[in-house]
Amino acid sequence: MNKFNLTALSAAFCLAMSTGAIGGTISKADFKAAQADISAKYKADTAACASMTGNAKDICTVDAKGRQSVAKAELVSTNSPSATHRYDVRIAKADAAYAVANEKCDDASGNAKDVCVKEAKAAYVTSKANAKLADKTADANATAREKTAEAAKDAATDKRDAAYAVAKEKCDALAGDAKTSCVKEAKARYGQS
Repeated sequence: MNKFNLTALSAAFCLAMSTGAIGGTISKADFKAAQADISAKYKADTAACASMTGNAKDICTVDAKGRQSVAKAELVSTNSPSATHRYDVRIAKADAAYAVANEKCDDASGNAKDVCVKEAKAAYVTSKANAKLADKTADANATAREKTAEAAKDAATDKRDAAYAVAKEKCDALAGDAKTSCVKEAKARYGQS
């Protein structure tokens, strides 16, 4: 596959992803087409790795696999936006970056390799922790919004009940039909039954 076809394929995939993000979910046909684009891109990437040798080939292959995993996770997240899917994208990115960084460490030896592996692992743990933090923060924000809405509803009910009590008390100064009419009007105004 030549460079132009790869560029056109990438552009088509990006367009499919962006139109899906705008509309929420994408059509089944667009989803399947995007999956096919991801597979084609992966095959092209691994074919490009075939001409390499040694650790460079390993790094290229791991990188291609990581980009495929991230693209799949992003496609699912675009098709079905949710906190879980956004978390899955973050984890796929962390996994891909770790796999490449870890593979690059094979070029080193001795203590330099040990340090490289530890740095890759530290970056991976950091990325996963950040993904978990973002996920928990989103959950906390959603819970806070729910609690705020519930508190606002309770406050509105309390205010309405208090205002009704005042209006009803004012009606007690009246007698007969005037009092009945006043109480009826107060109940209607403040949503009392």
